[in-house]
Amino acid sequence: MSHPSSSIAFGAPGIEPRWTSSAKIGVGTAYSSSSNVWFTLSHGIVNEIYYPHVDLPNTRDLQFLISDGETFCHQESTDMDHEVEYPEENVLFYRLINRDRGGRYRIIKEILGEPHSPVLLVHTKLEILDPSYEGKLRMYVLLAPHVKGTGRNNNARWEDVGGRNLLHAYREEIHLMLGCHPDFSKRSVGFVGASDGWRDLMDNFQMDWEFQSAVDGNLALTAEVDLTDGLEFTVGVGFGYSQQSASTQLLQAFATPFDQLKKRYFEQWQRTRNDMDLASHTGDGASMVRLSKCVLLAHEDKIFPGASVASLSIPWGEIKDDSDRGGYHLVWTRDMVHTATALLACGETESPLRALIWLSCVQAPDGCLPQNSGINGAPYWQAIQLDEVAAPILLAWRLLQHDALRDFDPRTVVFRAARFLILNGPVTGQERWEENAGYSPSTLASLIAGLVGAAEFASRQDDDETARILLDHADWLEANLEKWTTTKCGELLEGTPKHYIRITPADPGDPVASPDPDTVEIHIANGGGIHPARNVISGDFLQLVRLGIRDASDPLIVDSIAVLDHVLKRELPQGPSWRRYNHDGYGQNPDGTAFDGTGEGRCWVILTGERGHYELAAGKDPLPFIQAIEDFANEGGMLPEQLWDAEDLPDGKMKMGAPTGSAMPLCWSHAEYLALVNSRRNGVCFDRMEPVYQRYVANRVAASVSIWTLSHQLQSVDPGQKMRVVLDQAAMVRFSTNDWNTHTDLELVYHETLDLWWVDLPTSELKSGTLVRFTFCWKQGNHWENRNFHFVLR
Repeated sequence: MSHPSSSIAFGAPGIEPRWTSSAKIGVGTAYSSSSNVWFTLSHGIVNEIYYPHVDLPNTRDLQFLISDGETFCHQESTDMDHEVEYPEENVLFYRLINRDRGGRYRIIKEILGEPHSPVLLVHTKLEILDPSYEGKLRMYVLLAPHVKGTGRNNNARWEDVGGRNLLHAYREEIHLMLGCHPDFSKRSVGFVGASDGWRDLMDNFQMDWEFQSAVDGNLALTAEVDLTDGLEFTVGVGFGYSQQSASTQLLQAFATPFDQLKKRYFEQWQRTRNDMDLASHTGDGASMVRLSKCVLLAHEDKIFPGASVASLSIPWGEIKDDSDRGGYHLVWTRDMVHTATALLACGETESPLRALIWLSCVQAPDGCLPQNSGINGAPYWQAIQLDEVAAPILLAWRLLQHDALRDFDPRTVVFRAARFLILNGPVTGQERWEENAGYSPSTLASLIAGLVGAAEFASRQDDDETARILLDHADWLEANLEKWTTTKCGELLEGTPKHYIRITPADPGDPVASPDPDTVEIHIANGGGIHPARNVISGDFLQLVRLGIRDASDPLIVDSIAVLDHVLKRELPQGPSWRRYNHDGYGQNPDGTAFDGTGEGRCWVILTGERGHYELAAGKDPLPFIQAIEDFANEGGMLPEQLWDAEDLPDGKMKMGAPTGSAMPLCWSHAEYLALVNSRRNGVCFDRMEPVYQRYVANRVAASVSIWTLSHQLQSVDPGQKMRVVLDQAAMVRFSTNDWNTHTDLELVYHETLDLWWVDLPTSELKSGTLVRFTFCWKQGNHWENRNFHFVLR
């Protein structure tokens, strides 16, 4: 291939950019807030490098091309066999060994983030195994920039800084500098699919192009490593808000011997070590425990401390363009509280407290939390998930139990959340799978536990009235669990018609509707179709046992377990796992191709952990489930979201029990594992809230009131119960028990702590069949509601 005469690359803007595989074998960062760079690894190479935040990738991949200049050019990710090692415990430090399949050479790489600056370093050694190739092999660095989260509109050029040959990629305010110590001998920038270095080298196994500039496109940076003085070198990628900043930090990193930087990197991570011995509660001597803890810590941002993303991967990224990086780079309150809870179980208190404080700063004044958000707290998706609203209460309660709140007072975030749950429950806009609205067993479990937890905070302040209001509401929810979330005529398992279902669909915008779990239909997302809700089951009801609301031996729980196992359990080579629910469409397609809006939901790692928690609550040893999860991990110890649960595919793409193309690592999976190990050590589920267990299992309390709100307008009340009306503003209620022939007026009482108004209608003495009509006169503006409401005594 001839040397081009132009210094400007041709072929703009390049092919359509794509992200890369989610099959990570490692993630890493320095354990220092001054080193705000993160990296992922897969297929023996570096993939995404994140900067300046944990949610913003700036590269697609970084790898080597190796050529003898005459007969071959190998690409690290596709043409070699890969191995990963962890040389140091409690440290996210990786040694990657990539072997030529012909036995001629191997590449050994050690990868870390510079301990105090945003620089990624890859210390590399080329070992010649076939003496006939001594002095013949050449190595080239190939980097695909996706600066500021996109492969589009990138710019690149040569930079000569301080006598060093660097490559510079930039977009808007983010700058990336690629360099090597010792220096590069050749450089080129080009458009992917036209003038990139991979295309150049694969043509004749030599680097002919040396383009100096490429503007506004999908780019690749290529450089030849100078091997004349030895086969050991360090490649670095520095970041900054200017070319000067990025290049300065890169060259400063090169000025310190790699072994010294490695020592500092180790020392930083070793600060996370504690004396908790969990080896006897695992199947691998606590190796996965140590790694999982580090993985969770690595997902926290350093400029917005406390904010942790769900995963440093892009599910099915190989088919995703820049418009769809996947929601896993967002902060999900549910996932983050799982992460914080697992770290707390491992004796880590600082990160969980930071998470709670971050949530308190994101929470709206009315107590709502966004479905998900950026690390800066800006809402992204707009659905309301009541379990996420309750999550900060659960985290605050657990921090309180571990004396880990320090000087932070969580009552504002706790009582605001409780207020929102009272005024907007029990129907959730979405359940924990983020797909359907209605009465969800797992969401209701979070609401009940959250309200009891909030009552604990009130009681500690001798605020008995607040505690009573919160407990009354929790009792009412608990008393209606079976009515709202079970079927009496299920057809999934012969002889077991009564069991919990996945969700009873209901519209939060229709406060009067009272759907029947036996007759209502559910529309399942991702192409799952429409089915009778009574015949769609999930393991979500297990949260009732985990949090302490139902006993593991409760007959309805036991029957639901039988149905669950019959429909969703899969025996994998490593052990049992479960699908989320029947007809699930979120997962790998049956032919092994990526999820593309439809697919087939597979087994989830977290569901093996959740079952382990249930078995512990039932008095059994959860160790087999712990060991299964350990065996679900890939060679780098990363746990995926989903597992392939069908027979091996002939092309080898999918193997039974191995990860699919879903997110990996998934923080929730690692958190579930850590929680289960610690639960086994404690002999009780770590998540179980003792006040909840005592109230509803050990000494069950009967509900004394039913609750009426504008968002959930009850149409009936049991005889002997009061009807409590709860509103978000001052009002007088006028009610009648004889079709307005006479009426009674009652003022709603303001409750300052919860910032709501309430009154109990005197219905406990009314006869069965009595129809109560009522309306409101609003104090603000002194106007009537101009519509009537009603309910009947059953």
